[in-house]
Amino acid sequence: MLILYQAVVSLLLLISPFIIIYRILKKKEDTLRFKEKFCLFTKKRAAGKLIWFHGASVGEIISIIPLIRVYERNKSINQILVTSTTVSSSKIIKKFNFKKTVHQFYPIDHPYLTSKFLNYWKPNLAIFIESEIWPSMFKNLKKNNTKLLLLNARLTKKTFKRWMKLKGVSKKIFSEISIAYPQNQETKRFIKKITNTQIKTLGNLKFIQDDEKNIKKSQKKLISYFKNRNVWVASSTHKYEEMFCAKTHIELKKKYKNLITIIIPRHIHRSNKIVSEIQKLNLNVIKHSSKVKNLKKVDIYIVDTFGETKKFHKLSSTVFLGGSIINRGGQNPLEAARYGAKIIHGKNIDNFKDIYKLLKTLKISKKISTPKQLASVIAFKKNKNIGFKIKNIGEKILKKTIKELNYQINNEFKKT
Repeated sequence: MLILYQAVVSLLLLISPFIIIYRILKKKEDTLRFKEKFCLFTKKRAAGKLIWFHGASVGEIISIIPLIRVYERNKSINQILVTSTTVSSSKIIKKFNFKKTVHQFYPIDHPYLTSKFLNYWKPNLAIFIESEIWPSMFKNLKKNNTKLLLLNARLTKKTFKRWMKLKGVSKKIFSEISIAYPQNQETKRFIKKITNTQIKTLGNLKFIQDDEKNIKKSQKKLISYFKNRNVWVASSTHKYEEMFCAKTHIELKKKYKNLITIIIPRHIHRSNKIVSEIQKLNLNVIKHSSKVKNLKKVDIYIVDTFGETKKFHKLSSTVFLGGSIINRGGQNPLEAARYGAKIIHGKNIDNFKDIYKLLKTLKISKKISTPKQLASVIAFKKNKNIGFKIKNIGEKILKKTIKELNYQINNEFKKT
C-alpha cells in the first residue's frame, strides 16, 4: 500500500503545475512562495542547532506560538523552523516578527522531496502537531535518525477507522513516531490500537493562552468601532452557516435594534460571495478590510483579514462556532471561552468532544439546531470566571509541555 501511495504522490507531482495554477487562481497558494513545496527554499539554514515544528494550518500554528516564544529565548537553539501547508498559517507567523524563527511551506510528501528537505534543513528534532501523518517524511526522518514527536496528537473516530482498514501499513507509519502526546483519552486509545509507540500525556495545547501584547494595541480602537452596539460573533463558519447566522440576526433584530453580527469565515477567500448572499436578505453588510469606521447602519460585519479572530472573540459575549451545523466536526471553542464568551454550537462537534464536555460542565456551552434557537440563547454579558479557570488549566499544560520538550531537546542536542 505504501508503494501505491508513493505512486499516487508521483502522479500528483507530474500534474502539480496545473494544480498549483488552479490553487493560485483560488488564492490558496502564495504566488511567490509556492516553490517551497518543491524544495526551492527561500530561507537559509542557520549554523548550529535547529528544532522543527510542523502544523497543517492556522489552528495548529496558533497553538504552538507560546512554545515558539519560549524557544526564541533559548540560547542553545540557533534556529526554529516552522512549516505549514496553508497561506493563512504563513501569515500568522509573519505577524509575530520572530528573530530566529523562519517559515517555509511543507514539501510534497514524495521520497525525493522529503529527503531533499531534510538534507537542507537537518533538524535536530522534529515536532509534528495534531493529525499530521506523512509516510514519506516519517520514513526519511527515521532513516536520518531524527527523533519525531507527535505533539497534541489527535485522531477522530472517523480517521481512526480509515487507518484501521490498512492496519499493517498504519502500524508501520505510526511506529516511525518516537513519542506521541495525545490531547485526549480517545486519541490515546486509538494510537494504542494502531501501534506500540511510546505515549505520554501532557494535555491539550489549545488550553494554553498566548501572550496578548499584539492584541492590546489594537483592541481599544476595535472597541470604539462597536461602542453602544449589542455584538455577537459567528466564528470559523463554513458554506451555508453564514446564511444561518444572517437569519439569526433577523430574529434578534426584532428585540435588539442596535444589534451587529460579526461573521469570521473559516476561509476568508469566500468573503465576497458571503457578502452577496447575505445582501439578498436586505441586510447591510460590510467587510473588515473596507476600514469603514461608522458602523451605525451596519447589520453584518464580515472579517476578511488574517489573524484577527482573537480580537473579535475578546469583544463578544456570545460566540457561535461553525463547522457544527454542517458536518465538519466543529471548531475548538477554547479561545472564545477563555475570554468569558458563551459558546453556541450545532450537533457536529466530534473533533472536540472532550473540550465541549468540559464547557458543558462549566455551563457555558449550548447546542442549537435552528436560527430561532440560536437567537434565543445569545447573551450580551461575559462570564470572566470561566476565562480564569481555562487560563489556569492552560498554564499547567504549558509548564508540563515545556519541561518535557526541554528534556527531549537537550537529549537530542547532546547527540551532535
